[in-house]
Amino acid sequence: MRLLIQRILQASVTISGSEKSIIKTGLLLFLGIEENDNEEDIDFLCKKTINLRIFDDENGVMNKSVLDIGGEILVVSQFTLHASTKKGNRPSYIRSAKPDISIPLYNHFCNKLSKMLGKEVQTGEFGANMQVKLINDGPVTIWIDSKNRE
Repeated sequence: MRLLIQRILQASVTISGSEKSIIKTGLLLFLGIEENDNEEDIDFLCKKTINLRIFDDENGVMNKSVLDIGGEILVVSQFTLHASTKKGNRPSYIRSAKPDISIPLYNHFCNKLSKMLGKEVQTGEFGANMQVKLINDGPVTIWIDSKNRE
């Protein structure tokens, strides 16, 4: 699994002109799922996300987690995080999991993250054409691949 994390002041998802989700201060997560991803990948990324100290403390030092600040989380599925651009100019998405694998893993990731956060995470809609708006804070953007843990 690949996760792109953005510290935000506000983020929203609109689908077909209708706003589906909106959050204030917290994290916007773009989640890409591969065929061989599993529960272990979900556990690793959820724990890392919840505990990542990327919010400022009273001294202006990034020393607080989304839990510490009572922040919100918005999760958006994004198969393009597994794009291969090695050949030609058209990305290949061969490594991205098909919906029968990725939808249950996406839902499980969101449910686990909600439990760890202590409140419901907001989501996009899997497979939909979404318009994502955000006000990036910092900017702080972090990339995590669950297959590269060392």
